Amino acid sequence: MISSKITGTGTFIPSLKKENKDFLNTAFLNADGSAIPSKNSEIVEKFKAITGIEERRYARAEYTTSDLAFFASEKAIEDANINKESIDYIIFAHNFGDIKHGTIQGDMIPSLATRVKFRLGIENPNCVAYDILFGCPGFIEGIIQAQAFIKAGIAKKCLIIGAETLSRVIDKHDRDSMIYSDGAGACIVEKTDEQDSGIISHATQTFAKEEAYFLHYGSSFNKNEDKSIRYIKMFGRKIYEFAITNVPNAMKMALDKSGFEIDDIKKIFIHQANEKMDEAIVKRFYRLYKKPVPEGVMPMSIHKLGNSSVATVPTLLDLVLKGKIKDQKVAKGDVVMLASVGAGMNINAIVYRF
Repeated sequence: MISSKITGTGTFIPSLKKENKDFLNTAFLNADGSAIPSKNSEIVEKFKAITGIEERRYARAEYTTSDLAFFASEKAIEDANINKESIDYIIFAHNFGDIKHGTIQGDMIPSLATRVKFRLGIENPNCVAYDILFGCPGFIEGIIQAQAFIKAGIAKKCLIIGAETLSRVIDKHDRDSMIYSDGAGACIVEKTDEQDSGIISHATQTFAKEEAYFLHYGSSFNKNEDKSIRYIKMFGRKIYEFAITNVPNAMKMALDKSGFEIDDIKKIFIHQANEKMDEAIVKRFYRLYKKPVPEGVMPMSIHKLGNSSVATVPTLLDLVLKGKIKDQKVAKGDVVMLASVGAGMNINAIVYRF
């Protein structure tokens, strides 16, 4: 039986650090444009208590999303020790395209995957490069698509990328802008004949009733700004309630299909969206099996890196595999889960054995 496994990972963490204290002089407003009565120090303190975010990273002015992706991809290819010309597919998950510093218009022609292929210098025309827009779960969905190509016999090696520069699509007057960050992560997924390792099972769902617009584009909260300029907006409370209700069920679907038990799970690499939300999701997931959450099962990077959308899961995975997160490691034979939720509203999960 043909399966697929991750043979290399890479990440690019931007060098510009934006700490919470850097927002103390920001003019935060309510959605109707009115002033927020709370002091910024109180806003920032409450924000940290809920999200866990202390700082985040922004890309340097000369870099775009595809640049970050290229840097991460080079590392993943090197880590996998493969010839770049042997890559059959480049699948690039993002949401806003390349956005030059100082602008807000996304550029997606050519596709960002094509731009990465160009930067990598891959000459093989049979290396197919395309983008997917799937919200924050885009990177995980890219892995699921790669596995489908491999199982169908039309690919042996795929490069999966998740990258974003969210700092360029945020409304500085919106408190939610403090959540978002920039970054890139990538991995190589290869065909394997090993029956007891690699991608074991997965689940994906899209909820598209009222949930479809929980994340959307909207005008600045500052009513004096150009209303034609749109920024990323979200209904935070609705997303929180949706996520803690539905993500655990999708995770259970994936686990139940895998044949493994809840006690077999050693790590859960979950989208770094909001610390309290992630903790609630994992707690409810274990509650479905009437089990307590094991200590250390959920590595976190959000405290220092913020929410970089599609880049959070591959970045977190790479950091743990490279031993860069304290007291977190993965050993041969460990069963782990990757899970995410985001615009769509989309949810997905993968059960994977190293």
